[in-house]
Amino acid sequence: MIKYKNSIRLIFSIIAICLVISLFLSLNSHWSTGKNDYSEIVHIESNFSKTKNKMGGFGAISSDFLIRIFGISSYILVLLFFFISLKICFKLKKINLISLINYSAFSLLWISLFSSVFLDIIYVGKLGLFINDQIKNFIGLHGIYIALISTILIFIVLIFRLEQKDLSKFFKQIISLLSKLKKYEYSNIVDETFVIKDEKALDSESNISDSEKKIFDQKKYNADDNSIRNDEIIIEKINEEDKLQHNIGDSITIDGTKDVEYVYPSLEILKQYSENKISVNQNEVENNKKLIEETLKDFRIDVIVKRATVGPTITLYEIVPDTGVKISKIKNLENDIALRIKAIGVRIIAPLPGKGTVGIEVPNQKPTIVSMKDVIASEKFQKSNFELPVAIGKTISNETFVMDLTKMPHLLIAGATGQGKSVGLNAILCSILFKKHPNDVKFILVDPKKVELTLYNKIERNFLAKLPTSEESIITDTKSVINTLKSLCLEMDNRYELLKKAEVRNVQEYNTKIKSKQLNTSYGHKFLPYLILVIDEFADLIMTAGKEIEIPIARLAQLSRAVGIHLIIATQRPTTNIITGTIKANFPTRIAFRVIQGIDSKTILDTVGANQLIGRGDMLVSTGNSILRIQCAFIDTPEVEKLTNFIHNQKNASSTFSLPEQINEETASILSDEDRDPLFREAAQLIVMHQQGSTSMIQRKLKLGYNRAGRIIDQLEAAGIIGPLQGSKGRQVMIENEDQLNKLL
Repeated sequence: MIKYKNSIRLIFSIIAICLVISLFLSLNSHWSTGKNDYSEIVHIESNFSKTKNKMGGFGAISSDFLIRIFGISSYILVLLFFFISLKICFKLKKINLISLINYSAFSLLWISLFSSVFLDIIYVGKLGLFINDQIKNFIGLHGIYIALISTILIFIVLIFRLEQKDLSKFFKQIISLLSKLKKYEYSNIVDETFVIKDEKALDSESNISDSEKKIFDQKKYNADDNSIRNDEIIIEKINEEDKLQHNIGDSITIDGTKDVEYVYPSLEILKQYSENKISVNQNEVENNKKLIEETLKDFRIDVIVKRATVGPTITLYEIVPDTGVKISKIKNLENDIALRIKAIGVRIIAPLPGKGTVGIEVPNQKPTIVSMKDVIASEKFQKSNFELPVAIGKTISNETFVMDLTKMPHLLIAGATGQGKSVGLNAILCSILFKKHPNDVKFILVDPKKVELTLYNKIERNFLAKLPTSEESIITDTKSVINTLKSLCLEMDNRYELLKKAEVRNVQEYNTKIKSKQLNTSYGHKFLPYLILVIDEFADLIMTAGKEIEIPIARLAQLSRAVGIHLIIATQRPTTNIITGTIKANFPTRIAFRVIQGIDSKTILDTVGANQLIGRGDMLVSTGNSILRIQCAFIDTPEVEKLTNFIHNQKNASSTFSLPEQINEETASILSDEDRDPLFREAAQLIVMHQQGSTSMIQRKLKLGYNRAGRIIDQLEAAGIIGPLQGSKGRQVMIENEDQLNKLL
């Protein structure tokens, strides 16, 4: 029995120690991965496989909970559990559990309060904030300082059992050390002055060689290494991403009915630019650093430029302001800094997210082209696990920026003419074409300008979707757009019915069941590809159709995510009458290219900044939580043409993916015999006899009112007796004689 109890004790101790080690590793990993993991663990459809914590989903959840409650003092809890485990495992008599718990409780509370006062908010838990608020309201901020000092001194006295003589000895040592440091600083000042005086004298007399002068310079600057460190700027190393030589694509989806023998496009289709390597101009960086510091100093703001991150188009300078400097003062000096540096597009980020610095973005004198080939070939894009990966460009740190369209779930793009909006659309479309199989995704392309998206006509059979009655694969007229949107709404409703029957929540789960043959296709179940609606020049559609466009767009944006329908809308004019509140609320992900006015930037991003971009693909991406500056990848028209030709020359699908046909209820009622006007036949005979179809003639001959006569005309048109309205011209009569009319009726 005793052996059995000892074995249980040992097993429990081993498990406890392993748990403690796991918690420790999770906490250490949280500081670098916590921001990414939080978006995964709080999502309704949590995917723990995408967490980056060293301990996976368990580590992400446990570390997030501990840090949010206890902050950096969570390590005290882990240490307490570790000693308790050792006590139980090895029966250590030297470890007093009561004292250990008391010391741990004091350390937990003291560190929580200390971190809430002196450390960044990321290290502070809810416990520290609560203690800070309660004590601050009672004794104030200076009272907290006194409480921290007094309590830690009492704790040290109790731990080490110090007496009065020990304390006096300790303070004497501190005073002695301070006096030595003071003497050391004074001697350095004397030496430095001596060097300067001698240097001036020697320069004036010219009695010293250049080599000897260098020695004096070295002595001057090597006297204090810290002074050099403050003057130097750290230039971030440009990390070249790993690239693949071949496009691997996603795993081919086979649904059994629409299988296509498909070869993914080659990377050789895309152009490789020779000047796309980012080079660091040391002189440019140093000069901009000097100008930034001098400009701010002119306004009595002391700062130190600590770091520079060189990107393809801009360089991010991180500055540390002196204590007591308001961030708003620096923020208001954007134009002054731009004037001093002689550059457009200077943007200040105050403060930088996750850092205790202020960021100043300055355009490079020689911007670098970000080629689409580098973006597509990057390992980050090729090996991404996203359902619909979209590679747009590169960040300031030269990292490929990849988003998942299914997580966005819709995208709103705005920018002035000629700032890279069409290139951005091509980059989005081509990145999906390089990655996805034709069975997996279909595009519905709307182009009111009729010239921007015409290159994608060639991939109609493989990647496009349209109405069965439509002749053109690229939708250009407003009436067809309205019918297509209504058809998409019908497709969305049909898909929700299929998901309801399959007892799943989204299209991913549904297709998984289809591929594993858990659903019977004889009951209407089928593989559901992603449908992506791309609308260029959205402003033109709103101006011509208004609510007929806005209402179905808003409905799709609200409900279509779960069924695999996603929207990409682009416009030149991001005004409030074009991008309404209803549309903005359902488009959390937005891309802003350069706009002319700050009010346009606020409309698209809810903040200024897009008006300070430099154009040529320079853009801001808002993901709802943060705004990133990205250089859009450049893809030229010949590259798009080569890509579409490559896809077109392969074995095409048997037919274009068809959207459900929208039935017009009004037309259906007109065609019904029961709803036809009693004078319908008489009016038809009258029109056939006179070979003239007009509302006024029916009014005059049958002695009817305008509304009733107009209703009859609509019924005659629906029945195919007369043609559509042709402006001022009369309607064409489609029936030549009464015999044909009798056969029709």
